[in-house]
Amino acid sequence: MSLFSAKAAAALYASMAVFFWGVSFVSAKVVLVKLDPLTLIVFRFGIGAAFLLLIVLLTGERLRFSIKYFPHLFILAILGTFCHQLLQTTSLIFIDASSAGWLISITPVFTVILSMLFLHEKINFRKAVGIIIAIAGVFMVTSAGTENRLELGMNFGFFLMLMSTLNWAVYTVLLKSLRIPLPPTVLTFYITLIGFIVSTPFLIRNNGLGGIPALSANEWGHLIFLGVFVSGTGYWFWAKSLEVLQASQAGVLIYLEPIVTFAAAIVILHEKAMLMSVAGGLIIIAGVAAVNKNFINPFTFPLFRSRK
Repeated sequence: MSLFSAKAAAALYASMAVFFWGVSFVSAKVVLVKLDPLTLIVFRFGIGAAFLLLIVLLTGERLRFSIKYFPHLFILAILGTFCHQLLQTTSLIFIDASSAGWLISITPVFTVILSMLFLHEKINFRKAVGIIIAIAGVFMVTSAGTENRLELGMNFGFFLMLMSTLNWAVYTVLLKSLRIPLPPTVLTFYITLIGFIVSTPFLIRNNGLGGIPALSANEWGHLIFLGVFVSGTGYWFWAKSLEVLQASQAGVLIYLEPIVTFAAAIVILHEKAMLMSVAGGLIIIAGVAAVNKNFINPFTFPLFRSRK
């Protein structure tokens, strides 16, 4: 395969991963009609872990790791799967999928702030201006259409989504500092598996299985999509793309994710396109782009992604 063909294939892998992650908010919104957030994330983690294990076995990557890294994996799983998905999924009960897609874009800004506070990374004028711009965009998104919807519930949903982005930023900083010596797909598998094990007791306590028989074929399709394609294939494809593309080249595609979410929300959920929300979302992306010089996204390592 020529270098051009290899890069084209890698770009396709990265684009498909971004597409899966963008649609994930819409799929979660569909399934939440019948399932509570905990039941949804348990099934998503279970399906995702099983699929990732299959990928690891097929690719022949090693599963063994030193037991001294288990506490690190456990902390990352609590933050990156259980807490993150519980906050994000619960927020989707109250806010539109498109709004969630715009807000998740601000995660890199939180990451830069935390890196400055705890990893002693410097902030310059460009980053400061980008942060201010992104925050202004957040205010626009969260204020769009409040007069037509239940404002208290919306505000709670926006709060949960912003907390999920902050939580993911904390997770990112920890992941960067812990440096667990495992291949990306294996690391993703263990974090997803631990998230599944930790969340399962809550499913049993809440009798979450009661809603499963009520799922339609369409809702089952979205649930399987979340497990196989969002939690499994997306990370796998992203890792494959980074074998060929530079981190900055793949990172540019991340900025398309909220656009995918926005389009999918209109097509699948028939959400209305509010000018204020769209403008705010684009301003968030502009601010994040200013924070991340040359559109280099801090989530170019596959586990740095939301999502997820």
